[in-house]
Formats: sequence, structure tokens, C-alpha cells
Amino acid sequence: MRVAGIGFRSAATVDDLVAALALAGEADVLATDVRKAGTAVMVAFAARMGLTVRAVDVSGTVTPTASTRVKKAFGTGSVAEAAALIAAGQSARLLVGRVVAPNGMATAAIAQGDGT
Repeated sequence: MRVAGIGFRSAATVDDLVAALALAGEADVLATDVRKAGTAVMVAFAARMGLTVRAVDVSGTVTPTASTRVKKAFGTGSVAEAAALIAAGQSARLLVGRVVAPNGMATAAIAQGDGT
């Protein structure tokens, strides 16, 4: 299973999330931090893409990307990478590291795993 981890700023639009995912690649399911999963933009994005969203707690997850701002707010270096890895399961591996939408409002990463 391919999981797209999604991170985004509070002012991001659905188009911003679409742009980030387009740079990362295709996925079977979306994932983001529990604090972002139920937001209007994430719900609308999932509906547009026809994918379900897995809400995960990204805090404490070690990621290749180490954003100081994100670490302070979420306890991990990249919401996108952490969400993808957690939702993809214990055998997860990152296929595409964090990519950033052209306007910087959203990020995406792709992990593959068994989903357990």
C-alpha cells in the first residue's frame, strides 16, 4: 500500500494540497496528523482525490527532513513524512521524501508498507 503523508499550513487550499501530491506521486490512502485530519481543507482534498484519510499522531517520529518550525509545533521534522511512515505500517519505507507545493503551503511524502 502506498500512503501519501500530507502536511499543510492553516491557510492552505485544496489546490495547494493537490499541487503537493502531484509532485510526490500516486497513493492508495492519505495520512496526516490527528490535528489536521478533520479540517475542512483536508476533508475536501480527500473527497476530490477519492481517497480516505488516516489520522495519526506524528509526534516523536524521526524523519529525514528536520524542520525546526514543524518540530516545535508537531514534535517531528516533517508532518508529511511522519504521517506517511506511520500510516504505511511497521514495514514502511519512504519512497518519496517531503516535497513542497510551489507556493510553500503544503507538503507531501509517499511511503510504502503493509498498512498494519
